[in-house]
Amino acid sequence: MTTTTHVPYRLEIAVEVPGTPEQVWQAVATAQGMSAWFLPTQIEEREGGALHFAMGPGMGSDGHVVRWDPPQRLVYEEDWAALMGKDPTELSPMTSEFVVEARSGGTCVVRVTTSGFGTGADWEQEWWDDMGDQWRPYFDHLRVYLAHFTGQEATQVEASASHPVDVATLWSTVVGTLGVGDAGTTLDVRGSTGTVERVGTRQVLVRLTAPVPGMLSVFAYGEADDRATVAVRAYLFSPDAPEHARREEPAWQEWLRGLPVPV
Repeated sequence: MTTTTHVPYRLEIAVEVPGTPEQVWQAVATAQGMSAWFLPTQIEEREGGALHFAMGPGMGSDGHVVRWDPPQRLVYEEDWAALMGKDPTELSPMTSEFVVEARSGGTCVVRVTTSGFGTGADWEQEWWDDMGDQWRPYFDHLRVYLAHFTGQEATQVEASASHPVDVATLWSTVVGTLGVGDAGTTLDVRGSTGTVERVGTRQVLVRLTAPVPGMLSVFAYGEADDRATVAVRAYLFSPDAPEHARREEPAWQEWLRGLPVPV
């Protein structure tokens, strides 16, 4: 069958992180590791193994491992067409390659390349641009995880709420309500205390210290029809984390819905 996929797309990201190659490999190539800074992940840790990234209720991306070369190189493919609800002839698999390079001083550079081929439809480039904007902040999660929580299993908490305003207005409300300062400042988020690790365009990453240690990402993104969504995703590292998460998830949901957004 002749394929119509001929337009290339590519994302490249590099980040220096603390840790040995073996520690970094655990973080980027195992289910426990990736679930501790990215999305809930299932992966058969071998060449040819299946993988799944959970993206929310009833949503996810499926694929398989193409190359498994610990602790240096992981390559996997995701079914981009199935993810987008498209005909398989329209979109190639989406391939991601992780390369771990040791550096002196106890650090590694992680180089990530994600690529695929499409038909050149208008939505495709916009989708890749959006994916890049969403993908890059996760590597700050990875850096903080390896600096403070390496090897630990995470309990994730996630909540979101949509509001009938543009994303700039929504994010301004979030920043003002939380009192977000610069990186390195202390922040109290609904009784959880931590240090601001990164402030992005519409995302802030906090390393939590109490009552449960972990990472908290607060972010916003635009939707159609002048609506926007604000979300939180926390990674908690403690024996008490599962019980804390059960209490906090509905409370976060209520807080996000009740933000004083101007109408």
